[in-house]
Amino acid sequence: MHQLAAPVTAEIEIKKSRFIGLLYPLTTRAEARAKLLALRAEHPNAVHFCWVLICDGDSGLDDDGEPSGTAARPMYNVLVHKDVFNVLAVVVRYWGGIKLGAGGLTRAYGQAISEAIKTAELIPVEAMCERCLVVQFADESTLRRLCEQYDVTVLDAQYGDAVSLLLKMKCSLADAFTRQAFDLLRGALEDRSTPD
Repeated sequence: MHQLAAPVTAEIEIKKSRFIGLLYPLTTRAEARAKLLALRAEHPNAVHFCWVLICDGDSGLDDDGEPSGTAARPMYNVLVHKDVFNVLAVVVRYWGGIKLGAGGLTRAYGQAISEAIKTAELIPVEAMCERCLVVQFADESTLRRLCEQYDVTVLDAQYGDAVSLLLKMKCSLADAFTRQAFDLLRGALEDRSTPD
């Protein structure tokens, strides 16, 4: 699985219609909405803004008025074939006055994204996992400082007899992080994570 190192753009012209393929590295639907609003403002004369969002837990696609299945689906297929994740793909279409038909549209939208991917630098996506660690109240700040050092995200904190922290981290660092936390807290740590 890969993600984009930086945004990329490619443009193709088919029967006088311009198709601008744009790829953006992002991870949330809110970021995608903001990017789409900016693109609509940037291209006020375009007729379609077809898009595909593929990211953790919040993906989607939209043909934006093109016949169903002729725009977003071929764009999605290219992204899946290239194994790209955490990406917003948009094709901005300027109408050229000649109808392309369903097959022509499918090829055009897929090709616009294919051309953009050709110029993209793809980097591997690191798998993420969650750990649930339980510590005493006095040790919470020490564990949170360790989280900062390892770039671990605290997803949730539950307070009862002790503090239960739900943490998200790179899977490749999970064992080392947990071992260091155990050592740092002199064994006063309980790992309630379910095995991955």
